[in-house]
Amino acid sequence: MPRKPNLILIGIDSLRADHMSLYGYHRLTTPHIDKWAKGGTVFEHTFSPHIPTTSAYSNMFTGLDAFGTNIVALRHKGTFAPGVATLAEILKKEGYRTTCVGFDGNPASRGFDKHLSYEGWGSWEQGRSPKAENLNAQALPELKALAKTGKPFFLFLRHMDPHSPYLPPRPFERLFYDGDEFDPKNKSMEPVFAFKPFRDFFACWMPPGVRDKDYIIAQYDGAVAYMDACIQNIFATITALGLDENSLVVLDSDHGETLYDHDCYFDHHGLYEPTLKVPLVFRMPGKVPEGLRLPGYCTLKSVTPTILDILGVKPKIKFDGASLLGEMRGKRRKPETEFYITECTWMRKHGWRTPEWKLIHALEPDFHFKPEVELYNLIEDPEENHNLARKEKKVAAMLEERMRDWIARREKETGRPNSMVTNLLWHGYDHIGGPFKTSQQAYDTLHIGDPAMAKRLQARATKR
Repeated sequence: MPRKPNLILIGIDSLRADHMSLYGYHRLTTPHIDKWAKGGTVFEHTFSPHIPTTSAYSNMFTGLDAFGTNIVALRHKGTFAPGVATLAEILKKEGYRTTCVGFDGNPASRGFDKHLSYEGWGSWEQGRSPKAENLNAQALPELKALAKTGKPFFLFLRHMDPHSPYLPPRPFERLFYDGDEFDPKNKSMEPVFAFKPFRDFFACWMPPGVRDKDYIIAQYDGAVAYMDACIQNIFATITALGLDENSLVVLDSDHGETLYDHDCYFDHHGLYEPTLKVPLVFRMPGKVPEGLRLPGYCTLKSVTPTILDILGVKPKIKFDGASLLGEMRGKRRKPETEFYITECTWMRKHGWRTPEWKLIHALEPDFHFKPEVELYNLIEDPEENHNLARKEKKVAAMLEERMRDWIARREKETGRPNSMVTNLLWHGYDHIGGPFKTSQQAYDTLHIGDPAMAKRLQARATKR
């Protein structure tokens, strides 16, 4: 009896698709991934609809939307809805050995036999941060050990490049920047350091006195390129171990990143395109077509159904997401042309996205003092710079109605209220007693001080 295929899933935290050369970025940030992806299938329009990490990985690892998982927030109270199974739990029942690297503090990490940790943060005081090399130091020996067992395995690697702090080692620091980041004439970083909730966090990892936003953006791109170089070591090891032919390798991200976009400086909050659009690549010789790029829309809830379909595993689970394997093999698939989007990171908002329009509706005042309703024409205004909520009231009302109808249907199907409505202490400040009443209150309350605090915020998710 032939051995079941292995699964190696590379989840890259905070990787926005449009900053990868794989997706047409003008900087050559992912040359190794670009070459590797030619041996598989690339999905060109993949979205992470439920921001941030906690809810996004929950979708990715269950094949369910936020109504199915019952998880929407970074600091979510409670765990999965009853009956939810993770990808690791499903494969464990099929005889797989399961290991994850760098994935503690998330409900979706449930079911792994082994959890390996590495240092994936950093600060200016500590110096340049070799996050991906730290990951490889754990991942490569484990990959070799799993290969020796002769049993099928699932290895999940959670890369923390290019998650902030952006501190890629040299020469990647200046790979995409040759200017003067301390030029006193450059004022572009002034609004960044004026943003009180995050300025202490920025000050602890950005160069003291930095003035040029383009230098910080180049650090993000350098972190992507550094990670890409380290991932090549993983690809080479897979080949050296003779695992190529019988291993499905998947590469994706939990969400993107806002850099200097929409005042959501150098973080991953906001329901704008830089945060929602993520990469998605499948590769397995003989099972996944080579050199294919597919333009249809899909979301992260299709990742688990697709993986199981390729592996030949058929659990008795009704997923919200649909397998993408048929489309890879030439069958027609109805793309997810419109879908519900949510955020509970530093703001509590939801909305509705279609190929032409995006509606964003704040469920409480946000710390950026943005309007309650935002409406963008994604065709005429792809960078979402012009809010048309007042000018196109009928369009906004139509999208609001479609969103409300969808919510009502999913609440009826799951028998639970929308978690976006019930998770009122998403911000983690119990003394507030519920939602923020004003933007000023949110601005004065929310704060992130240093990478250690950021790490605790993510780890707190499963403890609540």
